Amino acid sequence: MPRVFITGSTDGLGRAAARALIDEGHEVVLHARSRERASAVDDLASRSAGVVVGDLASAVETRRIADQVNAIGRMDAVIHNAGAYATSGRSPTPEGHSTILAVNTLAPYMLTALIERPRRLVYLSSGMHRGGGASLRDIDWLERRWNASQAYSDSKLYVTALAFAVARCWPDVLSNAVDPGWVATKMGGPGAPDDFEMGYRTQTWLAVSDDPAAAVSRYWHHRQPQRPAREVSDTRFQDQLSSKLAELTGVPLF
Repeated sequence: MPRVFITGSTDGLGRAAARALIDEGHEVVLHARSRERASAVDDLASRSAGVVVGDLASAVETRRIADQVNAIGRMDAVIHNAGAYATSGRSPTPEGHSTILAVNTLAPYMLTALIERPRRLVYLSSGMHRGGGASLRDIDWLERRWNASQAYSDSKLYVTALAFAVARCWPDVLSNAVDPGWVATKMGGPGAPDDFEMGYRTQTWLAVSDDPAAAVSRYWHHRQPQRPAREVSDTRFQDQLSSKLAELTGVPLF
């Protein structure tokens, strides 16, 4: 059975995806931000292939996460589920990056580069990526007046373009971006109107399914392919973004 690593699997969509895959008999490697948060998956841990611990807001800890995953063995799929939505100001990380950029974009980029290459990659995007800004001049919000919603939209544009860049540069890997919809999680709030089950079932389907429809690299919403923002498919933008992320992290990908 496929072995799948899921970031941010202590609650919300990540936990639901982990539980569904474990119930189906797949090997799942769980992730928690801290040892304290790891207790939230005590009920799943005994049936999992392991629990790795580390804060994705820290580049040092992100590297340790990759080391922990590689020590378990090669993954068949990685679901980059963890995300940050609203912070008070830039909320600088230990390396001085904005937390939203670090968690939503830099960490998935670093893990993609540092984890032994799987057959499938799934990146959590958002419909809000369409409002992201295409300029990479102040990607880390050092000059702009802080706007958490815009920072989130930007970060999701970046990670969606990253998914498409990976699909282009690594043709042997299925690399997908998924908009889970506005669903009832800590991030989405209890009144979110979208279908929670479809919010995570698309990720699990893309990670493990033998369905020929899942054996592609696209942008998805509820198992339906969608057209992403124009910049996502722009190879020049992809290359500029990859260079910027390599510069910010010190980690080359391509």
